[in-house]
Amino acid sequence: MKRFWKDVTVADRKIALDAKPVRTPGRAPLSLPTDALAEAVAEEWRAVGETLDPRAMPLTGLANAAIDRIAPDTAAFAEGLARYGESDLLYYRADEPALLAERQAAAWDPLLDWARTRYDVHFETVAGVMHRAQPEATVARLREAVAALDAFRLAALSPLVTVTGSLVAALALLEGATDADAAWRAAQLDEDWQTEQWGVDPLAAQATAAHRADFDAGARLLALL
Repeated sequence: MKRFWKDVTVADRKIALDAKPVRTPGRAPLSLPTDALAEAVAEEWRAVGETLDPRAMPLTGLANAAIDRIAPDTAAFAEGLARYGESDLLYYRADEPALLAERQAAAWDPLLDWARTRYDVHFETVAGVMHRAQPEATVARLREAVAALDAFRLAALSPLVTVTGSLVAALALLEGATDADAAWRAAQLDEDWQTEQWGVDPLAAQATAAHRADFDAGARLLALL
């Protein structure tokens, strides 16, 4: 789509192009829950050059998803994210080399400790990648935490969880128990270790950059809610 508008305005947390309201792909009004988010989305539309590139408008994309995909059935969407609590990245540890295991413990244990206190749960950690079932009470409590979120927070949580593989780290970011850079470093710990050992793989680096962009979009959306 080529840019056809001159002015982007915000009124009642809705975006308008030359006074015409922007709608989602599902034809719903692009209505945002906070002034800060509405202004940030408007800035994405103002920054469009000659041609609209959806990849350069991540907040708009997440807002569209919240309105069109998530809001009609928040329970089903929340359930999908909550399943990550059954096999969270932070549960599975290296037993060797010792330095990697130490780094995992240093980065991951504080997140699990926070979740234990916050949700009054117990986690089973294990060396290796074989699945270890978590206590039913733990899975249920994490499910409740995710189910309590609104459509926009679920939209923000989605890339945070799916990119990192950690529901616990995403919830810690959501509740201000960690920051975006720390959560990202924790999630990338194993990949960074491999890079230290074997050097940079250009294709892997390209994929990581794309994943970081998705992660940052989710983190920014959370900050604007």
